[in-house]
Formats: sequence, C-alpha cells, structure tokens
Amino acid sequence: MNIGETLLNLWNSSGFAAMFQGDTWKCAVMLVIGCVLLYLAIVKKFEPLLLCGIAFGCILSNLPMGGLYHQEIWDAFMDADSAFYHSYGYVMKNGGLLDIFYIGVKTSLYPCLIFMGVGAMTDFGPLLSNPKSLLLGAAAQMGVFAAFFGAVLLGFSGSEAASIGIIGGADGPTAIFLTSKLAPHLLGAIAVAAYSYMALIPLIQPPIMRALTTAEQRKIKMVQTRTVSKTEKIIFPILVTLFVALLLPDTAALVGCLMLGNLFKETGVTDRLSDTVQNALMNIVTILLSTAVGATMVGSNFLTVETLKIVVLGVVAFGLSTAGGLLGGLVMCKLTKGKVNPLIGSAGVSAVPMAARVAQVEGQKANPSNFLLMHAMGPNVAGVIGSAIAAGFLLSVFG
Repeated sequence: MNIGETLLNLWNSSGFAAMFQGDTWKCAVMLVIGCVLLYLAIVKKFEPLLLCGIAFGCILSNLPMGGLYHQEIWDAFMDADSAFYHSYGYVMKNGGLLDIFYIGVKTSLYPCLIFMGVGAMTDFGPLLSNPKSLLLGAAAQMGVFAAFFGAVLLGFSGSEAASIGIIGGADGPTAIFLTSKLAPHLLGAIAVAAYSYMALIPLIQPPIMRALTTAEQRKIKMVQTRTVSKTEKIIFPILVTLFVALLLPDTAALVGCLMLGNLFKETGVTDRLSDTVQNALMNIVTILLSTAVGATMVGSNFLTVETLKIVVLGVVAFGLSTAGGLLGGLVMCKLTKGKVNPLIGSAGVSAVPMAARVAQVEGQKANPSNFLLMHAMGPNVAGVIGSAIAAGFLLSVFG
C-alpha cells in the first residue's frame, strides 16, 4: 500500500469525511450550536456550571463516528417490542461512554442526588417563619399547567406536554427527572430551555413584576419574621417527606432526597455529610448529569419544529409561573391590608436563590431601604417543593 492509499483510507475513516455523507449535516449544525452554548456559558455566564457540560456533551455526541452516544440503543431500550426493552445490560455492553453516563439520568439517579445537594444548601427557616409562603410557591406553578394545556393544543401527547409544562417550575433537576421518564426524546431541548430561562431570570422577571404591580406596592416594607428554632428545622424535613410521599408516592425519590440533604444540614451532628453533599458529591453529579443531558442533543432529534415549539412554550410557562406567584402576592397584600409586598410572590418559582434576589433588587429600586431577600426566600424554597409535587402529580397521571 502506497502513501497515497494510506492517506485516502485515513481520510475515509475520519469524521471529516463522514461529515459530508447523508444527513450528517445535522451533526455539523449541532456542533455549531454546542459552541454557541459554550460561548453563552463561558462569556455570558448563563448557568455555566451546567451549560458547559451540556454544550460539551452535545459536541461529543454529534462527532461523526465518535461512537460516544448511540440513539439507536436507547430507541431499542424504549421499544416494548424490542428484545432489549429496558435492558441496562444491553446498554452497558454496546454503549459508548456517554451512553453509560446517561444511565444515571434514565434511572433518575442524578436528579435525585442534585436535589440532595440542593436540600443541604437550603435554609427552610424563612418558610417556617412565614408558612403562608407555601401558598405563593403553589401559585407560581400556574405556568406549569397552563403550558401543559398549550402543548396539548399544539399537538404534543399528554406525556410530552407534561414534560414541557414542568419548565415553568424553573427547576432543572425536576424537569430532567420528569422528562427522562415521560418523554426522553425531548430531554435535550427541555433541559436547554429550562436552564437557559433560569439563567435569564434577571431579564425575564422584572418586566412582568413591574407590569403587574404598582410603584406603591413595590415600596412596601415587610417586618422581620420570627426566629425559627433548631427543633422545628429538624422536624420539618421529616414531616414533609412523610406527608408528600404518602400523598404522591411518585415524588418520594425527589422530595426524599431534598429533605435528606436538608436534614444533614440541620441536625448539627452530620456536618461532614452535609459538606460532602454540598460540595464534592454535588460537583461530581453536576458533571455527569450535564454531560449526559447534552449527549441527548443529537441532530436528528434536536433539529425539529418540536424543539422550536418547546422553546416558545418554555418561556410562556416561565412567564406565567412568575405572573401566578405575583397574583398570589397581590391577593396576600390585599388580605393583609398592605403588609405583604407582592414582589415576593415572583420568587415562588424554584430557581433558588436567584428569583429571591431579583425580588430584592426590584424592591430596592422602588424603595432603597427595602430588604425583601429573606421574605422572598420563603416562597422561593416553597417553589422547590411545589415543582416536585407538580412533577409527581403529572408523573402519576401520565407515567
């Protein structure tokens, strides 16, 4: 074999040659999209801890002949008529690196571990000191169900519509948890939409907040809430787990991990475990989860009209959830004769603590002496529980 034939064979076996065959142009488009997402994560700082992994996972899975992720394996895994239906052994034997990573998403392991980390980093004190905050967290789930019905009207199936609607909860792990069970073929689009909108909270929420509230309402100063005892903080995660898991068993994994992480934080005798969950475990799982989710952004699945619909429905869901929380805040303001600043209702979405910080910023713009952060944290952490309950309800209906 001469050097010319050797170079020709090398070219023909390369991904560069494969890039110009069949519909692999979609892979080229996805490689560009992956680079754009990396730009947004690194330069614009849009949820960089997750978007970096998602973007790079997208690049890796769309490398022609890379063999890191195989959509056909997961199609067989989900096909009830296939000999490999729900066969993780088949995936382990025939899958690439990203297929192995994706098993943690498919089994819901990663989202649950992320929730454990979130629980360990969350202080439920503001919620316990003002239990009415739970109502604002519930009101902020309005966008989830509004987007669900909108998706059904646009032709999505019930399970697909449920997965799209949960974007309105502004909770990435919950969106991944629900979508991996109900509509795994939409996972890439829904995950990117959910985390992108979470990163854009400081841009999306303020116009809605100003449109639904008056300047006088935004100026309202709230009194300091009571101090919550350590005993209350220890009992709370136990009671919530028992009540919610018994009411909606499908939420047991998410809520249980969330509350276990919080219990590690509050007991005072498990500091090492709390530190590990908040830092080492959270970082490791974030790497695996984000890369695996990005791997599902295969060109043949992602470059569709449905993806565009999901992006539009996602921002509608997010906006309506913000509006729902604000409307709940307005009602509470009216009932308390002006003692509750309605801005804290916007924090009822699950993005902790970003949504609470936005409420704080908008409140201080209206009244520089206004300090709403701790008051807004109550609805904010209530939103975490609310989105998990909403996901559990949808899973019990369509799962």
